Amino acid sequence: MPYLLGYDVGSSSIKASLLAADGQLVASATSPRTEMAIIAKQPGWAEQEPRTWWEHVKLATAELLAKSQVKAEEIKAIGISYQMHGLVLVDKEKQVLRPAIIWCDSRAAGIGDRAFVELGEEECLSRYLNSPGNFTASKLKWVQENEPEIYGKIYKAMLPGDYIGMMLTGEIKTTPSGLSEGILWDFREQKLATTLLDYYGIDRNLIPEVVPTFSPQGQLTVKAAEELGLKPGT
Repeated sequence: MPYLLGYDVGSSSIKASLLAADGQLVASATSPRTEMAIIAKQPGWAEQEPRTWWEHVKLATAELLAKSQVKAEEIKAIGISYQMHGLVLVDKEKQVLRPAIIWCDSRAAGIGDRAFVELGEEECLSRYLNSPGNFTASKLKWVQENEPEIYGKIYKAMLPGDYIGMMLTGEIKTTPSGLSEGILWDFREQKLATTLLDYYGIDRNLIPEVVPTFSPQGQLTVKAAEELGLKPGT
């Protein structure tokens, strides 16, 4: 019987579940047992190390395989859901440049509120269905304004799930659904939110390749498969 593996990348823990092809739950695992630490260097800030997410993906996978006794070659596909509104920055070597600014970090609220006024309420709501607010695009603008040395090293700016996808496949990709919750998707034109990026002065090339939300986004690399105990090419 083929099985499907799902990861939920939360800010408190990584959840992993194994489903049979008919949708029946076979086993689940959570890592860590207590909530993952959040770095708060200043009031209103909230950061996490993306590598910590990956370490707990490995731990949850090991527990899941031990519980289920399912063989790696029986797992036919992997899916990811994840915490919204986060920002992960990597350089050309795919190395993380700074801790991820996660969903509950409020440092960029003023930047997004100003954009909402200057771009116009009608423009924002018709294109992005929301104010730029304290979402991912505004967090990237905060880095540009406050950490220019780091900003200058950015190869790609990702959402948390995109980072785990990169660790699984070695490829950096994103989706319209992911970009939409970062206020990086233009619903009016069904494309990257270039109007907002141009307003913020952010290079469009920093955003990963966009692929359909429900589509194959890569295959498990040999390195990732070895770390997870899964089959390369999944």
